[in-house]
Amino acid sequence: MDTMPNDLLVLLTVSRTGKFSTAARALKVNHTTISRRIAALEKSLGGRVLSRAAEGWELTELGTAAVRVAEQVESAVDSLGESGQAPDPITGVVRMSATDGFSAYIASAAVAKLRRQHPGLSVEIITVTRQALQQRSGLDIEIVVGEPQVHRAEALRLGEYALGMYASTDYLETNGTPSTVAELMDHQLVYFVDAMLHVDDLDAPRRLVPAMRDGLTSTNVFVHVEATRAGAGIGFLPCFMADRHPDLVRLLPDELTERLPYWMVLRPDSLRRPAVAAVVRALREETVAQQDALAGRG
Repeated sequence: MDTMPNDLLVLLTVSRTGKFSTAARALKVNHTTISRRIAALEKSLGGRVLSRAAEGWELTELGTAAVRVAEQVESAVDSLGESGQAPDPITGVVRMSATDGFSAYIASAAVAKLRRQHPGLSVEIITVTRQALQQRSGLDIEIVVGEPQVHRAEALRLGEYALGMYASTDYLETNGTPSTVAELMDHQLVYFVDAMLHVDDLDAPRRLVPAMRDGLTSTNVFVHVEATRAGAGIGFLPCFMADRHPDLVRLLPDELTERLPYWMVLRPDSLRRPAVAAVVRALREETVAQQDALAGRG
């Protein structure tokens, strides 16, 4: 039983990373040591603490209870501090996923501000456009477009953003400026690859301008913006990204504007970590601070 506290801290690291290999790097041990310590903990507790999931390891019910104890052990160790000073609780690694645009302009700004006050904090941002995962092993926070349907998770609405049709000034000089939705159908669309789009809420162009043919498509929204600026066609772009470029002109905003919500999804245990709670708070504050730009009023 002497090694129980250490084994609990190993489990805590695995629960935050979702993978033995990542936990091993964080703890500066090898993969075999992690596996051995988890096995020892399961023997001591008399049951499985982890189960295999598609994205890594998930906590069992026993594992969830053990992690709560591990967090208390971690807190007790941290409370000792150095030189009699209480340590900063907002430290360690927080791992999140978000769409490309949100990651670049909302999450990056929020994390930069937070790290000025808490330099011991490290945030890993995985950029992806998808529906919320049903098993989010190794992820503390997910930012998705559209209301998620999730189990064993907490979902919070962050705010909304607007998308509109944009073209470059050079493109319009060469091809003319469409003044009606019908005229827009004569141009080609710059947007997501339809067959690889897994978020129903982002399928607006197929509803708003169904006769508009695809010109250039990509899985990355930054490609949409730059391709539109280069004159590849008319892009259906997030306003908070397109409005940063004076060479892009918004077309028919009264007829062709789509507003979509950003949602935040959290594991039930995530908010108990001060670092995760701080990142969540920073993301919400930054979303509010940039609401005019997100709404296309910037």
